Amino acid sequence: MESARSAWKVTGMDEMSRRKFMRFGIGSTIVATFAVASAYFLMRGPEWGFPKARLPPGQSEVDVLQLSSVGPVPEIDLDKWNLELCGEVEKCLKLDWAHFLQLPTTVHVSGLHCVAGWSKLENSWEGVAFREIMSLAHPTVNAKYATIECYGDVGSGNEIYATQIPLDDLLHDDAMFAYRLDGNGLSPEHGGPVRLIIPSKYGYKSAKWVKSVRFTDKQELGYYERRGYSNTADPWTEDRFA
Repeated sequence: MESARSAWKVTGMDEMSRRKFMRFGIGSTIVATFAVASAYFLMRGPEWGFPKARLPPGQSEVDVLQLSSVGPVPEIDLDKWNLELCGEVEKCLKLDWAHFLQLPTTVHVSGLHCVAGWSKLENSWEGVAFREIMSLAHPTVNAKYATIECYGDVGSGNEIYATQIPLDDLLHDDAMFAYRLDGNGLSPEHGGPVRLIIPSKYGYKSAKWVKSVRFTDKQELGYYERRGYSNTADPWTEDRFA
């Protein structure tokens, strides 16, 4: 112990200076560790108890929701519109427009992140939560995914637009079938009368002009997914391509 104290004296440090030096070193280590951990958890998002950054990596904010779709905007007669629930369910059913509007509604403000690199933040969506629709469908125990199929043709061979999402992702509070945007009815250009909104995924998962929900036990590929885009489509990890 005496030799250690002598060593500190040789270097010009007394006992008090040594203690201050040690506290400084420990404090610097704690600060550096906290900074690294904070950056990691901020990227992880609210599920870890931290707020998520406003923009996913690789995205640029735009002031107006951009128009983006595959194929022409379909003309949909509300008197003939139906939302069909089928597949791995106890009994297939269809909801007409009047029935759909009677369902409990929810409002969530969220961003829409296009795989092309733009994001429109703070969109106020109003509609019916997916879990509300799911409760009507009564999926079987085998159901693990939902394939969303849409009105309109998107190419040769009468191909329709479709995408698939795991049910676990669709049970988040902000996943819904929206029919209003920022206090107004959802325009056909933005997916009206009804589109899926799932903010945790790139925009091609938020399918426009929804026609049916088909519950499945196996994973399927939708329109973009068959063309090389990611089936998980997580914007926070830039999961753009398969």
